[in-house]
Amino acid sequence: MAPNIALEPRPSLPSGVPHRARPFLAMAAAVVAMALAAPLIRLTAAPPLAVAGWRLTIASVLLLPAFLRSPWRSEWSAVPGPDRRAAWLAGAALALHFAAWITAVRLTSVAASGVLVSLSPVFAWGISAVWLRERPAPRQAGGILLAVAGAAVIALGDASGGGGQALLGDALALIGAAFGGYYFVVGRRLRRTLSLAAYVTPVYALAAVLLLGWAATRGEAFAPYAPRDWAVFAALAVGPMLVGHTGLNYALRYLPAYVVNVAALGEPVGATLIAWTLPAIAEPPGPAAIAGGGLCLAGIVLALAGAARPASR
Repeated sequence: MAPNIALEPRPSLPSGVPHRARPFLAMAAAVVAMALAAPLIRLTAAPPLAVAGWRLTIASVLLLPAFLRSPWRSEWSAVPGPDRRAAWLAGAALALHFAAWITAVRLTSVAASGVLVSLSPVFAWGISAVWLRERPAPRQAGGILLAVAGAAVIALGDASGGGGQALLGDALALIGAAFGGYYFVVGRRLRRTLSLAAYVTPVYALAAVLLLGWAATRGEAFAPYAPRDWAVFAALAVGPMLVGHTGLNYALRYLPAYVVNVAALGEPVGATLIAWTLPAIAEPPGPAAIAGGGLCLAGIVLALAGAARPASR
């Protein structure tokens, strides 16, 4: 199937922005939106599965009317069986990614949970090399490794001061990173031939069904949540999900999964700043978070600069 460029919606960017720059600007907007996720989650006492399930359910409900009335539905209907199964696996991986990470946010710091779950480029690197034959250029590889070093500094800070609960949260965040890496590599594969809405709507919807169903088996899906909780669910759906994850999925059409993922490492840096300045959380970063965050940012710059160079195959 040839790429259906006609169905690819243009991002809301000025017409003078070069086409080559659009994926990078989409990633920048996505990272800003996703930085709100961890602080927002701290503002609700709802169980992690309910938070993840309603986040994706609301996002899917907002996408579904346009999907059903547009050519995107026909495009999805024409997807070959193997690609359709890959998309379902991506939805399952997205569900497990959120279940692990949102639980981690409750157990460890905003900084550590955000950085460690954003290590999905490491997993994406390996999966991309085996499945898609896409490998990072030396500069990209150096940036990824530098970002990993920054995340290790933050995790070591938790190990020395956070106790066993923080370490459990760190482990869950890493599990979330593995599922996130797989989800983005599948997206890279399918976005070569599928337009943005035709891909993300079924994937988000499946993840929503799995998460909300899982929460329902635990009696958590339809609890009498307060208006503040519903406001958090809606904010997570509109900002970190529809702007954040969808922006990264837009970029996957033009850039390898490990490049898109390493850009997402800017999310925890922003989340840490928000958690520090928001009075309802007031969680200042420690020395390890500051040092590790600086290394992560340096790694992002190096990896994205390397994205302008051809990657080895």
